[in-house]
Amino acid sequence: MSNSAKVSSRDAILGRIRQSLGREAGQYDAPKDVLDRLSVPKSNAVVPARAQISHDQQVALFEQMAIDVNATVVHTAGAEDIPREVARFLAEHNLPARVKTSPDVNISGLPWSETALEVTAGVAGPEDAVSVTSSFGGVAETGSLMLRSGAQTPYTLNMLPDTHIAVVKASEIVGTYEEIWARLRTEDGQGHMPRTFLWVTGPSRTGDIEQTIQLGAHGPRRLHIVIVDDQAI
Repeated sequence: MSNSAKVSSRDAILGRIRQSLGREAGQYDAPKDVLDRLSVPKSNAVVPARAQISHDQQVALFEQMAIDVNATVVHTAGAEDIPREVARFLAEHNLPARVKTSPDVNISGLPWSETALEVTAGVAGPEDAVSVTSSFGGVAETGSLMLRSGAQTPYTLNMLPDTHIAVVKASEIVGTYEEIWARLRTEDGQGHMPRTFLWVTGPSRTGDIEQTIQLGAHGPRRLHIVIVDDQAI
């Protein structure tokens, strides 16, 4: 079947559906109720009560939930402490003193020279064992991080290295998924969403082989989360 025939058949089917719904919209026009729904997103009616707590409690819940799924979590007083924490973590686990950071100035612009680490910024490759990236935010109800793709936050840094060190500000940890999506819409605006989102809840894992949990199956084997207590500064 030719492409033109496929398009014609599709248009005919969609046309009959529109007619049955009483809609007279053109081929590429969305119905008004769809446009209204997209322009003013509504929150879900049912939101878990678990994370509807004070912000300090949300940060504590986020940390506990992340630990429960095999992530490790530490706090730093400020962003300038991140390089020393990364160096400490790598030495403690006998990991290579070589890291690939996101080009994001909030990460690549940290005082890495104060450590003995070999640091480069950019897209991760097979040779990169450790990555350090920023996060858009964290969700307390599940201990999850939201990571976005972009020129300053290459997607490969979240997936290829065996050890992923993710930085999140305490002020950007929220209670529920609905809250972080609302913030994303506010900051990025309609039509400017990143191409890819990644929700990270602990290290990569699978139980497909003999029902035994294996870490690092489809991504990093280790997830180390650094919470910057920016609200306490």
